[in-house]
Amino acid sequence: MRPERMQKLKVAANSGQNPGFDFLQECWSDDPALQIVIKKVLAKFPQWGIACVDGVLVNWED
Repeated sequence: MRPERMQKLKVAANSGQNPGFDFLQECWSDDPALQIVIKKVLAKFPQWGIACVDGVLVNWED
């Protein structure tokens, strides 16, 4: 499962295309190793309105 998720995160990081809060939340919850990647992607694209606050993903759009 991790390779597919990692690939989708790489595509998002390179294209700037938001993979969606639900996908990011699922990766965040299921795989602590992907949390590092997600943090970097979110820092790169603050316009997505998603942030990590106290170890939890928050969607500012909701």
